[in-house]
Amino acid sequence: MNPEKYSRQMLFTPIGAEGQRQLLRSSVVIIGCGALGTAQANALVRAGVGRVRIVDRDFVEESNLQRQTLFDEADAAENLPKAVAAERKLRRINSDVRVEGVVADAESGNVESLVEGFDLLLDGTDNFESRYLLNDVSLKLGLPWVYGAVVASYAATLTVVPGRSPCLACVFPQPPQGLHDTCDTVGVIASAVAWAAAVQVTEALKILLGRWEELHGFLLAYDIWKNQFQQIRPTVDPQCRACSKRDFVHLRESGQTHTTLCGRDAVQISQRKPRGLDLAALKLRLEKLGTVRANEFLLRCRLDPYELTIFPDGRAIIKGTGDPVVARAVYAKYIGS
Repeated sequence: MNPEKYSRQMLFTPIGAEGQRQLLRSSVVIIGCGALGTAQANALVRAGVGRVRIVDRDFVEESNLQRQTLFDEADAAENLPKAVAAERKLRRINSDVRVEGVVADAESGNVESLVEGFDLLLDGTDNFESRYLLNDVSLKLGLPWVYGAVVASYAATLTVVPGRSPCLACVFPQPPQGLHDTCDTVGVIASAVAWAAAVQVTEALKILLGRWEELHGFLLAYDIWKNQFQQIRPTVDPQCRACSKRDFVHLRESGQTHTTLCGRDAVQISQRKPRGLDLAALKLRLEKLGTVRANEFLLRCRLDPYELTIFPDGRAIIKGTGDPVVARAVYAKYIGS
């Protein structure tokens, strides 16, 4: 260890020299390398967390650059996978850290192998389906994780320590129903991302250092534009499907299924449980982004290079790709999942 590299951090009493050595022995896996994931990874690598794995299914686009702090215009021009671009940047920042970018879609069939053996899991995802999956794998493996969500100017975070705290399913037994706001439909400001990521990373450092008593213990939410802060202390639900009954349904099956439509360069995304989308509200949202036609039965929107046909039960046909991973990413961006 080069003491000079971490000298200012070691001057901080809760860390010190021994704490820095502990961080260098620690490992974190980040699922999702968008706005939150890039901020988390940047902070953890600079802090000297010894091993960081970044898992993401998407590629860099120009629209990412306003808030996804590890990427630049060259990454977007090359259409680099986010995990690859992040790994390249982070390795140049701190050679003490073993950085691994994994281009993959975290889902029920592979998530255990992606996170097993790490000390901590950080949420950089953008939908509740993925977060319930992370919650289930966290509880099954006894792996602490820190939830985070950002949209528009609103951000929220919750720390889950199996056996010590309520889990995400205690706080949100069911996912929000109907139409979900996403960064691609209502926007996002980078300062909201920075707030959530800062809280997530600080909680992560406390866990890696074993300073359990200093975890905040709340569901924290902050609208950084409206200056509205919420602090809610959740409790363990004795009837919780996940942490009390250990029914890890999201590890058994995804909330979505897909079918590649032969000869049509399209993928159909279906919901195991109907969502009840408000097509009129979705039309108003998507009209800002592309050409939309709609009736009471379906909505069709052209968002180059894709065409989305969306049905009230949440089913959608994504035309312009035969890759289910790409189709799921498009669905999450414009409809939410």
